[in-house]
Amino acid sequence: KVAHEKKLPPFVIFLESSLEDMATMYPTTMAELEKISGVSKGKSLRYGKPFLDMIVAYVEANDIVKPDDFVMKSVANRKNNKIFIIQNVDKKIPLETIAKTKDLKIEELLEEMETIVASGTKLNLDYAINEMVDEYDQEEIIDYFKSCETSSLQVAQEELVESGFNWEQLKLMRIKFLCVYGN
Repeated sequence: KVAHEKKLPPFVIFLESSLEDMATMYPTTMAELEKISGVSKGKSLRYGKPFLDMIVAYVEANDIVKPDDFVMKSVANRKNNKIFIIQNVDKKIPLETIAKTKDLKIEELLEEMETIVASGTKLNLDYAINEMVDEYDQEEIIDYFKSCETSSLQVAQEELVESGFNWEQLKLMRIKFLCVYGN
């Protein structure tokens, strides 16, 4: 509903993983919502109220006892990775180098980057994207993400099959899309 009102795809508001965490942890205050992975103070203020209202109503209607240990968000290692990734992207270090340095697969690095961006931090990945996706194709992918209903890259690959984009290209472009339209 929020995505529809804002004319944005649902995954721009909150990632699927953030919604799953909300369904498990039942945050009922802004402070608790901000402890959900992928939810920044800005996102909670901008989009959180209708979600919290719904969660509060659900918790009360179903007599749900919330978990005591409302400790989500990042562990120290993740926080170190986040800082390292942000600094190295700012320096325009090749993504493969960033991944190898942190002993991550490129897929894991891109997942970390998406979490960073989803929580409100912008990453300028144009240097990496421009090497992998030409300008026309970037526009095509951005236009697709503007109108899609799902964040699934598999669905994106299927719907953009004629263009032959790979997972990495689509993932990078989804991260860029989140930077531009989600933050």
